[in-house]
Amino acid sequence: MVPDAIKKFIAVFEKLPSIGPRQAMRLAFRLIQGGRASIEEISSSVANLKNVKVCPRCFFVYEGADPMCALCADATRQHDIFMIIEKETDLMTIERTGKYRGLYCVIGDLVRSGVLEPWQKMRLGVLKKIIEELPEKKAGEIIIALNPTTYGDLTASLIVKELKDSAQTISRLGRGIPTGGEIEFADDETLSHSLQRRG
Repeated sequence: MVPDAIKKFIAVFEKLPSIGPRQAMRLAFRLIQGGRASIEEISSSVANLKNVKVCPRCFFVYEGADPMCALCADATRQHDIFMIIEKETDLMTIERTGKYRGLYCVIGDLVRSGVLEPWQKMRLGVLKKIIEELPEKKAGEIIIALNPTTYGDLTASLIVKELKDSAQTISRLGRGIPTGGEIEFADDETLSHSLQRRG
């Protein structure tokens, strides 16, 4: 009864965060109702994502021919302070506060297995190499800015073990963000206080 094109659309889109099969089906019908021009516009937008790169230093996204993102290349930032965050949207939220001028490491989605995934260990390994290239061979500070959840706290303790010899100070955001909350949805003032009260 459902055309194969819609079934394929659902199979692809239901894998995305917060979109299950029912939401994917609604999206498909909405796009079809919008007509061919709407479908072409969305198709073009999705196709353009292939031009987006992942920075080999901090693992944030960027476009262009440069070997790294604009944040990592910015000479005015503090290159001995690093903030470890889970998601790209967390980085964007923190940048919006204007209160942090160091560099980042996007660790990726937290897993519930109680261990760091191989690709997360690889990202921390890249961070270690960057730190080893500093004149002092140590970061001035590493800020662990993970969501204050059970999995965030567990992952933070694993990261501390991995990086304990790589920084003079390892801190966490202050608890201005409520336990169970998410950085991505925190307002600028709450995030600013969390940065100031880190420890």
